[in-house]
Amino acid sequence: MSTSIFDLSGETAVVLGGTGVLGGGMASALAAAGAAVAVVGRSEERGQQRVAEIEAAGGRAIFQSADALDPESLRAARDSINQQLGPTSILVAAAGGNRPDATLPPGSNFCDLPRDGWNGVFDLNLVGGALLPAQVFGETMLQQGRGSIINIASMSGMIPLSRVVAYSAAKAAVINLTQFLAREWAQRGIRVNAISPGFFPAEQNRKLLFQDDGSYTERGQQIIGHTPMARFGSAEELAGAVIWLAAEKASSFVTGQNIVVDGGFSSTTI
Repeated sequence: MSTSIFDLSGETAVVLGGTGVLGGGMASALAAAGAAVAVVGRSEERGQQRVAEIEAAGGRAIFQSADALDPESLRAARDSINQQLGPTSILVAAAGGNRPDATLPPGSNFCDLPRDGWNGVFDLNLVGGALLPAQVFGETMLQQGRGSIINIASMSGMIPLSRVVAYSAAKAAVINLTQFLAREWAQRGIRVNAISPGFFPAEQNRKLLFQDDGSYTERGQQIIGHTPMARFGSAEELAGAVIWLAAEKASSFVTGQNIVVDGGFSSTTI
C-alpha cells in the first residue's frame, strides 16, 4: 500500500502543548509528514527550539504563544495561525499534566484530597486540554466542513491509578468528551479521536519514575513489571498514531476512538 495516504501536505496542524516532550514530538512528526505546524504553548524558548528543529529537518513551523485556559488567548492564537499558515485542519490538544497537591502520598487518606488541587487538574486537562481548544479551533473546522481533532488522554483514564486520582478522572473525562464531539460533528466533516499514551518519561513524571541516579523508583519498577514490553515509551512512538488520525485518507472512517499506545500495560492489571 502506498504511503501517500499519510501525506499531510497542504494541511495546517496546531499542536497545543507543543512545547512539551510528547506534544513537541508529535509536532515534529506532523511536520515530517508535510503539514505546516503551529507549535503552541507558553514557553517561547522551548517553542522556538522545536520550530528550529522542524525547519532544520526541512519542515515548516511557527511558534505561537497561548494560554490554554484563556479563551481569548486561544482565539488570538487561532487567528494569528490562520493568517500565517492557513485555516487549521488538524488540532492536537496535548496540553495537560498533574499537580503535587492533587497527588495522594503513600498511605494518605482520599478524604483529605484538597478541592483546589482537584479543580486545578481538571481545568488543566479537561478544560484547557480538550474543551476550550475544541471550541475555539473547532469553529474554523466547522466553517471549512472538515478537520481532525486529536485529544491526548491517558491510559490512566481507562485504568485509574493509585495516587493520581484527579489526573485519572480528568483523562477519563477527556475520553468521554472525545466520544461526545465525535458523535456531534460526525456529519459535519470533523473527526474527533483520542490517543492514550501509557508511561512516557517527561518533565512532569520523571521524579515519579526515576531516582536522581537514573535508577527506577519503586513505582517505576512496579510499572515496568506490569508492562509486557518491559520498558517505557519514547515520544517518537506516538508519531504513527498521530499521523494516522490526522491523515484524512488514512482514517476517514475513524472517529470517536481512543487509541492506546502503552506497551501493553492496559492488557494487564496492577
